Amino acid sequence: MSRIPATVTAALAALLLPLPALAATEAPDLTASLYGYIAVAIFVLAYALVVTEEFLHVRKSKPVMVAAGVIWILIGIAYQQHGMGNAAGEAVRHMILEFAELLLFLIAAMTYINTMDERQVFNALRAQLVSRGFSLQSIFWITGLLAFFISPVADNLTTALLMAAVLITIGGDKMRFVVVGCINIVVAANAGGAFSPFGDITTLMVWQKGIMEFREFLALFVPSAVNWLVPAIFLAMAVPKGKPDPLKEEVHIRHGGWVVVGLFLLTIAMTVILHSFLHLPPVLGMMTGLGLLKVYGFFIRRADLREGEEPVSEPEEIGLSVDDRETFHHHFKPRHRPFDIYTSLKRAEWDTLMFFYGVVLAVGGLGTLGYLALVSEAMYGGLGATWANTLVGVLSALVDNIPVMFAVLTMEPDMSQGQWLLVTLTAGVGGSLLSIGSAAGVALMGQARGIYTFFAHLKWSWAIALGYAASIQTHLWLNADLF
Repeated sequence: MSRIPATVTAALAALLLPLPALAATEAPDLTASLYGYIAVAIFVLAYALVVTEEFLHVRKSKPVMVAAGVIWILIGIAYQQHGMGNAAGEAVRHMILEFAELLLFLIAAMTYINTMDERQVFNALRAQLVSRGFSLQSIFWITGLLAFFISPVADNLTTALLMAAVLITIGGDKMRFVVVGCINIVVAANAGGAFSPFGDITTLMVWQKGIMEFREFLALFVPSAVNWLVPAIFLAMAVPKGKPDPLKEEVHIRHGGWVVVGLFLLTIAMTVILHSFLHLPPVLGMMTGLGLLKVYGFFIRRADLREGEEPVSEPEEIGLSVDDRETFHHHFKPRHRPFDIYTSLKRAEWDTLMFFYGVVLAVGGLGTLGYLALVSEAMYGGLGATWANTLVGVLSALVDNIPVMFAVLTMEPDMSQGQWLLVTLTAGVGGSLLSIGSAAGVALMGQARGIYTFFAHLKWSWAIALGYAASIQTHLWLNADLF
């Protein structure tokens, strides 16, 4: 067997290991290595599949989870060759711990939202709005206003879906009204989520990172309001006149619904207090609140069972023998399904949560390889913090804001509080520039399929861009003392 020439071996070694073996405490720069190039290619391929999710019908979590695993395998091999066997494991454990805190926080919040939905809280609100006989102009402003103020608590995706249901129910065949109304809701929900850690995953990440206290996010209230109101004024001019007939719809909140709302508000207050005064991680408050919901869920279920959960018919009435009774009770539902907290837990947005896992590990892996340091130097060193943070918002319209914000947090650029607030604002509202730039926009394209589309939204991107620029200028002026 012929031997590989020494020159070829040396060339391969130089490509794979551009730096000599380093001390265990010093991370190697692998940006110019074959491992680094392969990792970047894998990440780009995975994210291309994420962007085309609507056309390929491949859940966005699948490619990024695989990419994250492969990237860290490459890092592990490279670190082994550098004589740093344990360093890769320690780095990935740190990121898994960071993800775990966010995962448990979001599971608690989503379970509360799903429980309120199951108790008909949101349907009751929708029924109240559609039965009041408001004009189309009134519905436009009411749904936008509610989206802006509900999203800081309920999250922008849930809020957008709720308000769009009202809009579509009332608008019906009025396509122009539904289009401008959906755009208004997307912008309002994203803007409302930008000034609260509970409104968007990106703001939650900034809060959990300890960069800002809860009250400091409120400095973004006015800029967020400007971000919504500027395009809303232009959109309102396109709303047709008229007053549709009120729809007769009556929905009663199920037993315990208002108590669940109260427990959710109590959980938020407890989370903020524990974090602000005792410096405990926010996840502790949220999981304690989830425990309270689980305890109260026991009493909701008992009340549901007492209210007469008789089956639709008796086994004998449909020809089943006594031996088949177990089959009957297994397959036939009662008239009213009793409450089950684990059903609300199961309905959490698991694809989003697993996508978040893949993003955290994949982007963190690229940072470990050294690429985020290069990007940070190019953006924050070359452009300056203000322009770099403005660019973050534009990137959020093209790429999901979660990896963009996590990349910024991983870079940890040296910025003032005003700049951290600016990047929080732009990452939160930048996704409104395009319909595919936020979860709210993507969800509404599905809810109003064929009416609210990518190009229908794109026609109004100029107005949304004006609001984006105005919100940045408002923040720079209003919060100048924070820079």
